[in-house]
Amino acid sequence: MVWVHACIGLHMWLRVLPAWRRAQPVMVSLATLIPAFALAGFLVQGRIQYARLFSPDEGPGLVARYNMPSLPEFQTLIELTTQGIAIFTALLGLTLAIFLGRKYLGTRKSLRIRYVDGPEIQGRRGMTLLEMSRVTGVPHMALCGGRGRCTTCRVVIEDGADNVPQPSPQETASLRAVNAPPNARLACQLRPTEPITVLRVFRTDGRRARAHESLGKERRLAILFLDMRGFTARTTGQLPYDVVFLLNRFFDAIVPSITGAGGTIDKYLGDGLLAVFELGDERASALAALDAAAGIGSALHIFNQTLIAEKARPVAIGMGLHLGDLVLGEIGAADNAPRTIIGDTVNATSRLEAKTKELGVEALISRALLEAAGKDITSLDLVELQLRGVAHPISALAVEKAATLPALLSGDAGTTQGADNRPASASGA
Repeated sequence: MVWVHACIGLHMWLRVLPAWRRAQPVMVSLATLIPAFALAGFLVQGRIQYARLFSPDEGPGLVARYNMPSLPEFQTLIELTTQGIAIFTALLGLTLAIFLGRKYLGTRKSLRIRYVDGPEIQGRRGMTLLEMSRVTGVPHMALCGGRGRCTTCRVVIEDGADNVPQPSPQETASLRAVNAPPNARLACQLRPTEPITVLRVFRTDGRRARAHESLGKERRLAILFLDMRGFTARTTGQLPYDVVFLLNRFFDAIVPSITGAGGTIDKYLGDGLLAVFELGDERASALAALDAAAGIGSALHIFNQTLIAEKARPVAIGMGLHLGDLVLGEIGAADNAPRTIIGDTVNATSRLEAKTKELGVEALISRALLEAAGKDITSLDLVELQLRGVAHPISALAVEKAATLPALLSGDAGTTQGADNRPASASGA
């Protein structure tokens, strides 16, 4: 062992020298042959000494020369050896008993952690979930080493979310940055105090885990459908580059109004989009949707002024805003399942958006959304709509220009709406 360690040290020290690299085949041969010859010599000499010791001629002289123990002394040595082995065995058994006892006591004070796609382990209080995974050999992705920076260790708490400590502001900010659901936590920051069931979002190969059925959850939220009017006719004969350039400019102009209000883009639909406002409660979600619609109206007005200055036709849009029950989850084939929303509310909102073209307005906002936002609808002129594919009629507020929505809801729609509409109407003629 010493020889091998010395050879490794010498090689690591001298490997950068050209002379050492040239001499390496010879040195490797010597490093292998020297211990082999030494061992062979040891075996040969051992056999020779064994034969001499038991030789009738040389044996007695060697026994006296080497001061070999007598038979009673050998017996005493054997007894001492037996006693030593018994003491060692007893100490080993005591150590094992203490270890098992501590493990048993630790198990009684431990927590049950169950992984949806993995084993069930016993974790100790005070440890982070990531530490529990590593100690028990459960694979757990953590690219930043457990510093709370990469969010790849995040988990979705399937059971026991009400019994875990609240996340720190830093953890909350990290989870919000990746649009994580409310029951998601970072395993490197979470220190469980009660039994929980978790799903690891990322596999150890870096891919997202196959969504568990409980990842699909039902919430009552506001959503917004938006579509650009006359897009096909507008882009007929244009080069693909020009079409894509226009769409990107359009989305660059309006999307900040959605994200700034707390919404997220669920999907882009060619010349339109679907946005969801996944906030804490119905009221916050509805208010965010109204803010986004008003912001889109103002942003569109500015965008159209730019197009007019460029001698281009202005853009007209239609928006449908509705609030209702949605199913949120990762839907699709394994490794290609984006998080999206489905449900009757999505269909109804799409029909509202399509109805804006027939009514000649920029937005239709459902009564359910207005009531959830706490708006007084008694003074508003709602229209009753029978939408295709929707079982029951929907009452909605028709808004000619979305930019005037705040004034309309506050009861000051008179001159404000007209003033705001003049440049927009001129640009949309």
